[in-house]
Amino acid sequence: MPAKKKSSRSGKAESKVHTVMKEHKEGSLRSGSGKKVKSRKQAVAIALSEARESGAKIPKKKKSR
Repeated sequence: MPAKKKSSRSGKAESKVHTVMKEHKEGSLRSGSGKKVKSRKQAVAIALSEARESGAKIPKKKKSR
């Protein structure tokens, strides 16, 4: 049986992502400028940045070439 891969995010980050994605699904999530967030990727980015602000340990975004 293969070993379970450990998540790179903390529990605080997981819960933050969960709550923000729920807001996104309900249609109540807004970006910094006040506009409604329409894409899933943008919602996840907002969730991770909020989690970083609250002190969760999240790895930095990988740079694309």
